[in-house]
Amino acid sequence: MERFRYIGKKLFCENVDVAEIAEKVGTPFYLYSQKKIEENYRALDTALKGIPHLICYSYKANSNLTICRILKTLGAGADIVSGGELYKAIKAGVAPEKIIFAGVGKTEEEIRYAIKTGILMFNVESVEELNFINEIAGRMKRVVPVALRVNFGFDPHTHGYINTGKGSKFGIDISIARGVFAFAKVLKNVEVTGLHSHIGSQITEVEPFKKNLQMALKLAEDLKELKIKLRYINLGGGLGISYRDTESPVPLSQLGRIYRQLLEGTHYTLILEPGRFIAGNAGILVTRVLYTKESFHKKFVIVDAGMNDLIRPSLYNAFHRILPVEKSINREVCKLNIVGPVCETGDFFALDRTMSLPVKGDLLAVMEAGAYGFEMSSNYNSRCRVAQVLVKGRQFSIIKKRQEYSDLIRGEN
Repeated sequence: MERFRYIGKKLFCENVDVAEIAEKVGTPFYLYSQKKIEENYRALDTALKGIPHLICYSYKANSNLTICRILKTLGAGADIVSGGELYKAIKAGVAPEKIIFAGVGKTEEEIRYAIKTGILMFNVESVEELNFINEIAGRMKRVVPVALRVNFGFDPHTHGYINTGKGSKFGIDISIARGVFAFAKVLKNVEVTGLHSHIGSQITEVEPFKKNLQMALKLAEDLKELKIKLRYINLGGGLGISYRDTESPVPLSQLGRIYRQLLEGTHYTLILEPGRFIAGNAGILVTRVLYTKESFHKKFVIVDAGMNDLIRPSLYNAFHRILPVEKSINREVCKLNIVGPVCETGDFFALDRTMSLPVKGDLLAVMEAGAYGFEMSSNYNSRCRVAQVLVKGRQFSIIKKRQEYSDLIRGEN
């Protein structure tokens, strides 16, 4: 069900007028629908019915504590990639045995913190990391569960920056994976419990996920010759969403059916690590038009949000739908450039986008901004990070306050 929809001419989040929130909170701000977050999680959980599974929400997508607590209540674990995300997961109430620590560059401090916490496992990305975890665990007199992340080397056909397959920094090359598993087996302070393979992000076709599981199962079966019996097959995240009206998300029922067929008769617990799929279409960025101008026959609409608030269009040339918070009639429809106030030519949300021309003071909604939006934001140009707001039914609450100027120098001398 659409949780951002027009009632008459006004855009609503669930049962709350977005313009009314803007008047009370100020702009820009991120706005999330709790119902949509819950619906997305439950849809995936339902698709996996009949399969022993664990859904570990990817904190890198949106680690707001309130959102993480909502998902924890639904049964989600946590996919984390830093000590900070581990801290947030614990604060959100996630049980340590539902936390998985991924990432190519774990520090000694982070490894110690995770071992002390008693997490479910580390996703190990290299031989050096494997040795280092074993060494630290030995000094702590622990035996630590690990999964080895294997890079199967196929192209999932997604953006180069979010493709984690062949040629990327991620995972252990499939050509040496068997040997690394054999090496891990003889180490005294790690226990190999799983195989991890995350192939990329924003994938909207079923076939790459099917192929990933097939290859993981083949390797897992081969490892039995080495007397390595895995308990977990972790396929990571990557489930895509619709950023354009012409895009379709991964059909969950079909995906679930394929997973059930391939896993039938096995003893593995399936782990998935969705982030964008859970939070992406559950959030928008609300911004206000400051000025309009024309230069060299190009029309510019300057808004109060910038690339420091949502960097995806600038970084990935990502497309986000942009809608008026209140529809107007008899407005000129033309090609527009929606840009922010940051001193960079790359500070834009849309270029040459055909849409209705807004005027000073109008509110715009940058859609599908719930994942990798606030999480990737910064204080560039000494701009305060924006507020985050959550709607539940007919109520809204601020779940992260807008920064003040004094926050910009906190910790500085």
